[in-house]
Amino acid sequence: MDLRVECDVGPLAELEPSVIWFGSRRVVVQSIIDRWYGSGRRWWKVDTEDGLYVLRRENGSGAWELAAVVRE
Repeated sequence: MDLRVECDVGPLAELEPSVIWFGSRRVVVQSIIDRWYGSGRRWWKVDTEDGLYVLRRENGSGAWELAAVVRE
């Protein structure tokens, strides 16, 4: 899957996801539910118009991955 993430500067002056592209489909991030750090990675749980997703970004390469789709 072709995944791209657009970012805005968040409240802590760090880049945070604002739009997720799944191929040519644009999904707006309505809010960030949670964020956490790991060794060489960073995660965001985001609420979108489609539902909840967990995104992961590799610190070194800046590559984004869809880590989870949360269905409640």
